[in-house]
Amino acid sequence: MTSTVEQTSGRAAGPNHPNEPGRKGIRERLSTFLMSHIRQYGMVVALAAIVVLFQVWTGGILLKPLNVTNIIQQNGYILVLAIGMVIVIIAGHIDLSVGSIAGFIGAMAGVLMVRHDVPWIVGVAACVGIGALIGAWQGFWIAYVGIPSFIVTLGGMLVFRGATQYLLEGQSIAPMPRGLEQVSSGFLPEIGTNAVYHWPTVILGVVIMVAAVAVQIRRRRAQSRYGQSVLAMPLFVAKCAAIVLGLLVFTLLLASYRGVPIVGIILVVLTLIYAFVMRNTVFGRQVYAVGGNADAARLSGIRNRRITLLVFVNMGVLAAVAGLLFAARLNSATPQAGINFELEAIAAAFIGGASSSGGVGTVFGAIVGGLVLGVLNNGMSILGIGSDIQQVIKGLVLLAAVGFDVYNRRRGGR
Repeated sequence: MTSTVEQTSGRAAGPNHPNEPGRKGIRERLSTFLMSHIRQYGMVVALAAIVVLFQVWTGGILLKPLNVTNIIQQNGYILVLAIGMVIVIIAGHIDLSVGSIAGFIGAMAGVLMVRHDVPWIVGVAACVGIGALIGAWQGFWIAYVGIPSFIVTLGGMLVFRGATQYLLEGQSIAPMPRGLEQVSSGFLPEIGTNAVYHWPTVILGVVIMVAAVAVQIRRRRAQSRYGQSVLAMPLFVAKCAAIVLGLLVFTLLLASYRGVPIVGIILVVLTLIYAFVMRNTVFGRQVYAVGGNADAARLSGIRNRRITLLVFVNMGVLAAVAGLLFAARLNSATPQAGINFELEAIAAAFIGGASSSGGVGTVFGAIVGGLVLGVLNNGMSILGIGSDIQQVIKGLVLLAAVGFDVYNRRRGGR
């Protein structure tokens, strides 16, 4: 009897071994952290895996400096649209008109700058203003009249596609002003000559690395201050090292060619601005609240209609910027510009972790999702895979991303 009690007591005392709670606590915290950040880091890991895979399959062509530059310039306008689209989706809406708006703005740029000799800077400002007005027009019907965004923007897609054809009379307008063309195809100016690396790009990369690590440290301190779970210090250091290593490789790739493209600088600036707005401002928190639960947001004093209107105004502005970048890249305004842009932007947002039910998503995630699509397009093109197979693969990737989101929501509800 005594032996049985002693054995039972021994088994009961086993989990209370001095080292066991600590090990269990670390495992639990790590597991909880990974599950809560799986949206954020899952696609980053997937992007890295896709890059490595195509680097091997293409015999090293994918990560050649010239090709990396091409990926940035070829996908710049889609990434700009993805930033605006993820905010629309977070707010609980969708915008099917962004491709047509981008094409229409490109046509307006051609008419103003080529046919009427308007200075290109003035023309750019006018086009961005027109984009904001278009966004306000659509946002009004959605926010104040109550028509679903799907219907309003579907109508907008048809209206602005027809308006583009009308403006251009079915013909392309070229060439665009040299200043606008340089925005899409130009590079950060060099300092000095005969340098192994493009030093302005190296300096910019170092600044971004320092800023990225500083943000991680600041975020960790804030989480600790408010009693939230944080990574153990060795894992946090490893995370920061991985960020620095990734940025360093990317910087040296660009610096070994002609430096960072102007489009890349525009993307970095927009990403930083919108990431800050969505994470650290009242407006950003209100967008998440409206998308997460519109009724609760309204009862808490948030002006839902105003937030929805501003979200679509912003989408109109970014669609205009994307349209200008595309026209500058083609060096012409064409009637077919913008076709399927909205599908690429929506796919980028969902692949990057946005939820189809609203209230979830990040600007950084949308950029990662857009890069996943861009690398897939570029890698498959290098391998000579036909456009039909490319569409099938991208569709499957989108389906997998949305299915993953649905699975996570159901799992969280159990």
